[in-house]
Amino acid sequence: MAKSPPGLYRGRLAPSPTGLLHLGHARTFWVAAERARRAGGKLYLRNDDLDAVRFRLDYVDAMIEDLRWLGFQWEEPMVSQSGRRPLYRAALEKLHAAGFIFPCTRSRRDVAEAAGAPHEGAGADEPVYPPQFRPPAGAPLSPLEAIISINWRFRVPDGETLAFVDKHAGPQSAVAGRDFGDFLVWRKDDVPSYQLACAVDDAAMGITEVVRGADLIKSTFRQLLLLRALGHAAPDYFHCPLVNDASGQRLAKRHDALSLRALREQGRRPEELFAEFAAGLSKP
Repeated sequence: MAKSPPGLYRGRLAPSPTGLLHLGHARTFWVAAERARRAGGKLYLRNDDLDAVRFRLDYVDAMIEDLRWLGFQWEEPMVSQSGRRPLYRAALEKLHAAGFIFPCTRSRRDVAEAAGAPHEGAGADEPVYPPQFRPPAGAPLSPLEAIISINWRFRVPDGETLAFVDKHAGPQSAVAGRDFGDFLVWRKDDVPSYQLACAVDDAAMGITEVVRGADLIKSTFRQLLLLRALGHAAPDYFHCPLVNDASGQRLAKRHDALSLRALREQGRRPEELFAEFAAGLSKP
């Protein structure tokens, strides 16, 4: 996909077909669509379908149906990550050649139980990878094809402060090696990680602004490192507040009562939802 001309806004919707879309997805996608519309730019639809365990074709059909019901329009054709493996593999090879990654044979339990392994903050997605588990810096790496059925991790620059200004949440910063550690870029089941696939696709699609939920702010720092290592400019970021249920819990795809399909069956209309979204985002 061609890079965007200077000044042209390019946004994206990037649902995962692992369940029915819910109210939180609708709010984030509405924000993305509105920002693209107001900028006079383009909006793309990316099908993040790399999760072979939870992926279902009927969820792809359902997500398109829900997005059409909401009235969203995007540039055709839809992009599916499952068809872009050569891009991810080329990025992995580039990272390997430059020494940014290393093979990892440690299990999640190994990492979690490592003596002194610090854990990331509240709501963390993983503990910080213990530096003692790394191979020595500069140690020769075996060819990618020589090591199969193994994880590959990105070696973060310990002590470096990474920062960006979020278009909604304001200035954000994190210290590599303290706030997050070495992270997966390729899994032992021979699938790219979310971090790698997302960074590669955003660059390849010429995305100028990523709109997504606030729970992915930590992921942004990892993706900034990947984009830099691969020689790509970073897009802008707009992280939306999460939508919670009546008990204050973050919405997930298990909340069937708040799925877009259920809301549609209850007679809710998109314009009603959009009015609620606009009112919620305008609150301090």
